Amino acid sequence: MGSMNETQISQFLLLGISEDPSLQPVLFGLFLAMYLVTVLGNLLIILITISDSHLHTPMYFFLSNLSFVDICFTSTTVPKMLMNLQSHCKFIIYRDCITQMLSFLFFSVLDISLLTIMAYDRYVAICHPLHYTVIMNPRLCVLMVLVFWIANILHISSQGFMVLQLSFCTELKINHFFCEMNQVLQLTCSENFVNVLIMYLLPMVLAAGSLIAILCSYYKILSCIGAISSAQGKYKAFSTCASHLSVVSLFYCTGISIYLSSVVTENTQTTARASVLYSVVTPMLNPFVYCLRNKDIKDAIKIIGTIPQDVSM
Repeated sequence: MGSMNETQISQFLLLGISEDPSLQPVLFGLFLAMYLVTVLGNLLIILITISDSHLHTPMYFFLSNLSFVDICFTSTTVPKMLMNLQSHCKFIIYRDCITQMLSFLFFSVLDISLLTIMAYDRYVAICHPLHYTVIMNPRLCVLMVLVFWIANILHISSQGFMVLQLSFCTELKINHFFCEMNQVLQLTCSENFVNVLIMYLLPMVLAAGSLIAILCSYYKILSCIGAISSAQGKYKAFSTCASHLSVVSLFYCTGISIYLSSVVTENTQTTARASVLYSVVTPMLNPFVYCLRNKDIKDAIKIIGTIPQDVSM
């Protein structure tokens, strides 16, 4: 097969999750609804945490950042998919494909980074409650988020530099609904094996490192909870990290299962459909998890809901 460099490639073909024309309107309506729920739900969390002074704490500062990243994370893939479904055109130009691939990777790693910070925050809150306000001071919280943003910018810049060195085969069909990195790299005809290997391994190492850090935090958290004598104290301590643990489990379980299924099965379209779980469904469910399981946010929503009535009186 021949190969093309960056200047010769015009576009990629996204095969999507279904080639049945009768399903296109249904898929468009479904993903549009999910996208709107994701954006509005996460915006609601951001607005609540900003407007309610009782939520100006490290945990909700990290939560608002996570909600912002989730909006960006979903926005890298769903709008383009909706455009393709509506126009029945599945092509994406080379520049947009590479930008989408790097943006999705950037926000997915940043999502994992914020979940790691939130795990550390819960560790300090439960295992060192008397020193929590000293350790998790506003300066440190902002610094941690800023460091992860800068680190991820450097990471994605290196990924971008390496992908621009690759050449691609003439068969430019992507068995996915967006330019997923593994699918794009499978199309390369480049002999630069080292660059391709690093691009594969770097996100895996970052994800594995974050997962290990989260597991270590929760190991210490469970040890501290186990040392609490009263059942009520154990429940109160565990309830403070239940929402975060639910989101972490949802994100990692779907991501790992989809990765393993892509290795086992050869049906890439099935993998593309399963990828909807972590790329679309998980960001949509995050606001529900935090709103339904978090008393502070539910109380803040009730207060906001009563403001118009108080004003009219």
